Amino acid sequence: MTSAGAVGRPRQRVFLFLQGPSSPIFRKIADRLEALGHRCLRINLNAGDQIFWRRKGGFNYRGTATAWPGYLETFIAEHGVTDMLLLGEERPYHRAASAVARRAGVSVAIIEMGYLRPDWLTLERNGMSSNSHFPIDAGQILSAASNLPEPDWRKRYSQTFLADASYDLLYNLPNVFFWFLFPHYRRHAIFHPLAEYAGWVRRLLSEKRRSAEAEATVARLLSEDAPYFVYPLQLETDFQLRAHSPFHSQKDAIAEVLTSFSAFATPDARIVFKVHPLDNDLIAWRKFIDAKAAALGLSGRVFYLDGGNLDTLGEASAGMITVNSTAGLHALKQGRPVKVLGTAVFDIAGLTDQQPLEIFWRAPQAPEPNLANAMFRLLAASIQVRGNFYSRAGTDAGAEAIAKRLNENSLNEPGAFVDPPPRRKPEKRARVASLP
Repeated sequence: MTSAGAVGRPRQRVFLFLQGPSSPIFRKIADRLEALGHRCLRINLNAGDQIFWRRKGGFNYRGTATAWPGYLETFIAEHGVTDMLLLGEERPYHRAASAVARRAGVSVAIIEMGYLRPDWLTLERNGMSSNSHFPIDAGQILSAASNLPEPDWRKRYSQTFLADASYDLLYNLPNVFFWFLFPHYRRHAIFHPLAEYAGWVRRLLSEKRRSAEAEATVARLLSEDAPYFVYPLQLETDFQLRAHSPFHSQKDAIAEVLTSFSAFATPDARIVFKVHPLDNDLIAWRKFIDAKAAALGLSGRVFYLDGGNLDTLGEASAGMITVNSTAGLHALKQGRPVKVLGTAVFDIAGLTDQQPLEIFWRAPQAPEPNLANAMFRLLAASIQVRGNFYSRAGTDAGAEAIAKRLNENSLNEPGAFVDPPPRRKPEKRARVASLP
């Protein structure tokens, strides 16, 4: 990160904010950074960006994606930008911006939902997942965490689905109806916002029934003397899946897992697919999973949950399979074996199972307790802060902590920055299942 200026008075830095969450947290971070003597600017790419900035220092970019890197190069030079903040580093606009920033010597900070959910936020230097600089060597993690205290794991900040949905509507609906204000803007999402909202309404109307079915299924699994594995589904729009995995779609991952399970798992083993709580219901996951299971002769061994408590389910499981969901961290915290199919910051030898998937089914390896504890302490101390995106108290706390770390140049500290990044972005495999 940018170094300080004269002793006793930090040099003023210029922070450029790009797209953030549909939340007031970026505006609050800017308020706190300016109170510390820095300058904050924002480039709005659409009407939603404008609505959530609502402060000085905003500039509107209405050009094409092709012209975006050149515009940004000129903007950085003209305004003396020293630091860049963004959410969703794999969004096309942000990939291009990160490349421009590296060439210009601008420090990049990535802000995302926390690895240690529910009330943590991620703040990493230069990149996340495949691009993360968090150490992958067990010895380095143990050393860096040796003097770190155990975090306070008690939940401090709550947020509701209603607040999340309300902010999302406030961000996306203006982009739909006032698209002509930014005619060249291209969304990074897969689905149209109005289709997503229709799906969420449908899910809300069936929530009681789905929860009852899920609880009954979990009770059955817990009562029967048979091992089961858990696969938490991720959102199809999740860039963790789209950019940091070898799969083009989650359907490809599901097909691979079920094919392997049918061939190598013990005959009494079961597998449970749990839908993401924010899934938009636009892909018929149950239909796809049931059809694939039937084709493989897995009748009675494959379960589908649309609700229920993942921690309760995971605690009694034989292990978890995930592309790279943060649900894997919950399983590791419970001491359960975890097999990662993509790239994840927590996919570390000694923590996650490094064996091929066909061996995992019959001999899953649990995490080493000392290494797991050290990894969680280091995560919490170096690349996580307390807070959330969708409550007043959570955004206040998150903004305060993020501004403090940015001002101190303490991202990924202590001891959690390895250069070059120790992970690789996986190459995409051939598609085996297409979206409907």
